Amino acid sequence: MRKVYTALAGLLLAAAVLQMYLAAVGAFDKPQDDSSFSLHSMNGMMVIPILSLVATAAAAAAKAPGRQIGLTILPVGLVIVQSLIIALGGLFDDSTGNTTPVSLAILGLHAINGMAILGVCGMVFRNARRLMSAGPASSEAAAEGRPARAS
Repeated sequence: MRKVYTALAGLLLAAAVLQMYLAAVGAFDKPQDDSSFSLHSMNGMMVIPILSLVATAAAAAAKAPGRQIGLTILPVGLVIVQSLIIALGGLFDDSTGNTTPVSLAILGLHAINGMAILGVCGMVFRNARRLMSAGPASSEAAAEGRPARAS
C-alpha cells in the first residue's frame, strides 16, 4: 500500500506542477477571455482535490503517521483558500468590474498560496518516498524526515 500512496503522492505533485504551467498558459493567452484559465481552473478545482483525497485514504491505509495524513489532505484546504482569495479580491473591484489596487493586492495572494500548495505537495511526495523505503518500526521518523532512533 505504501507504493500506491507514493505513486498517488507523485501524481499529486505532478498535478501541482502542471497547475503552475496552466496558470502561465492562461496568463499569456491572447486574446485573453473567460476560457484562458479553464484548464487551470479544472485542474485546480477537480484534479488536485481528488488526488489529495485519494492519496489521503492511501496514506491512512498505508499506516502513515497522523502528521503525514494531515499533510496529504492539506492541499484540499489550500484549494478552498484559493477560491476564497478570488472571491474576496472580486469584492474590491470597481463598479465597472475592473480591478483596483486593493483587489490586486488580495488577488496576488493567489500566486503565493499556489506556491504553498506546490510546496506541500513536494513535501508529501518526499515523505511518502521515505515512508515507502523505511521499515515499519521507523516509518514515523522517516515520514517526518528524522533519523530513526536506535532501540
